[in-house]
Amino acid sequence: MTTLDTLLEPLSYSPQLPQAIALLSQQIEAERAARQRFYDEMTPEQKIEFIEGKVSLHLPARNRHLDVTLWVARLLQTYVEINDLGSVKTEKCLVVFPRNDYEPDIVFFGNERASRLEDDTLKFPVPDLVVEVLSETTEDRDRGVKFEDYAANGVGEYWIVDAFANQIEQYLLREGAYELNVKATSGRLVSRVIEGVEAQIEDFFDRDRNLDALRKLMGP
Repeated sequence: MTTLDTLLEPLSYSPQLPQAIALLSQQIEAERAARQRFYDEMTPEQKIEFIEGKVSLHLPARNRHLDVTLWVARLLQTYVEINDLGSVKTEKCLVVFPRNDYEPDIVFFGNERASRLEDDTLKFPVPDLVVEVLSETTEDRDRGVKFEDYAANGVGEYWIVDAFANQIEQYLLREGAYELNVKATSGRLVSRVIEGVEAQIEDFFDRDRNLDALRKLMGP
């Protein structure tokens, strides 16, 4: 795992440390200004993120991507609401990290963080769980900057979902870094962050199985 100390150690002994700090300060100030413009100019119609000082606009999603996102979200949301565990949001939920702003496919806030949300909340806190459904244009970010940023800022669980391979990767946060817990197309998936959530992986990728799982959650 690359730590902050590891990144800074070579620089800390360099005679160019003052110049490096000045350059980084200029970059941070430029990013702050760009981020404020991002907040001022974004609109509800856009799915848009602010990553490493740049605005990233998402392309429309494929049908399979939308279906799987819905099936995962509604199973999680139904369980969370029945058991009063917090709040599940999808798509245009702008979560604010120290440097970047993301709109993940699905996020979960436990009761403590959900209690801070108001009806007019536009900028959401760091979630407890994030689900990203891969696409050709987002996979590098989902496995790169987001993977690192989510772990560094305490997102306790991260699912990477491949809608076309019917596969889920479940990462759990341990000592500030993600460890792969499950990578499978079948079998049982148990969430550590959403207490009591347990499902068959196949339930997230098939409409009829998804409906059956929902019926079981809802009861007679």
